[in-house]
Amino acid sequence: MAPSLAEAFLKSQGASDVKILPGANPEEKTVQGILPSQSSVSVIQIAAHGSATAFSSLAEDACDIGMASRRIKPEEAAKLASLGDMSSSDSEHVLGLDGIAVIVNSANPVNGLAKDQIMQIFSGEFSDWSQVGPLSGAIKIYARDDKSGTYDTFKTLVLAGKDLAPGAQRFEDSNALSDAVANDPNGIGFIGLPYIRRAKALAVSEKGARALLATPLTVATEDYPLSRRLYLYTPSNPSNPFTRKFVEFALSKQGQDVVGDTGFIAQNIIPQNQQVGREAPLDYRHLTAGAQRLSLNFRFRPGKSDLDNKAVVDVDRVATFVADLRYSGDKILLLGFADGTETPKLNKELSLNRARTVETKFVERGLRPGIVKGLGADLPVASNDTEEGRERNRRVEIWLRQ
Repeated sequence: MAPSLAEAFLKSQGASDVKILPGANPEEKTVQGILPSQSSVSVIQIAAHGSATAFSSLAEDACDIGMASRRIKPEEAAKLASLGDMSSSDSEHVLGLDGIAVIVNSANPVNGLAKDQIMQIFSGEFSDWSQVGPLSGAIKIYARDDKSGTYDTFKTLVLAGKDLAPGAQRFEDSNALSDAVANDPNGIGFIGLPYIRRAKALAVSEKGARALLATPLTVATEDYPLSRRLYLYTPSNPSNPFTRKFVEFALSKQGQDVVGDTGFIAQNIIPQNQQVGREAPLDYRHLTAGAQRLSLNFRFRPGKSDLDNKAVVDVDRVATFVADLRYSGDKILLLGFADGTETPKLNKELSLNRARTVETKFVERGLRPGIVKGLGADLPVASNDTEEGRERNRRVEIWLRQ
């Protein structure tokens, strides 16, 4: 994605003769072009050696922008204090989202698995299908190779430090992996969303939460358990004038189109019809009847009532989207949720307060939402046993009434 973004950025600046050139190894690229009124070549160098190197390179003044597929750690932020508050919206920028689908043969009777079961299968703890469902037979594991970003995502989200089962068959090509699983009644694999093809994607659940299929909507809203954010980190006041310009381009609609074109989930607003299941509370079903869900959730800073950096940008994205449709604010429906760790009454209050926090941001932009409701701890999307899960459950959904 980074080379494609750099190429599109240089072209947006009016550069000519733009090229993507190979680097010293497969993890490095150089993107170059000639900017207007300049005779010499301008260069963007890209090195993708892992998220940790983003922060060490920023500390060493060896890069202008750090790319990471995880949030910065407190100890990393402390080492970069001279560059500003790395958790602020001036430094932390959500570039896009990534999701992994778990796939099986279309004849496999298993339709969904818990995240823990997926970890046990791919680590080799479970070796027969009878351990997770009605099918019997040895489980055959298909996985991307070690250089794959998809594999890196899967290791982070599922394996949690465990090794991949030694008998796994590895693939460099996503299409080949998907077709191998589709042709093997006992096969299971993981793949990026565009490569499901003839295989069957499984719904994935966490403890206490409903199972969800990997779709552009469930990844965009971050409800799907195997989704994650992709970040750009910069100094709060970068010395290179192109740093801020590049980030602004990457977060713009044009930049987000590039994110989507390279197989990741972009943050451009898309309204979608979502079928609400019968397990949903009656209030929720009534409120959303006839409405379309927008492709995001508003979430909050860890342990705080403030919107996180992605949510702050998303408010502007939604405001622009609604204005382009010439809709008034009363078409907006905000539904707040809590993590279930308090009493039902307090959960209801907390969820309503979150929805009202988002409402305030829209009112500041001249849009007054028509319905603002707190639904307490209903419809969890993650386990409340972990802080990460509780953070994901503390959210505000946005729907648009017709």
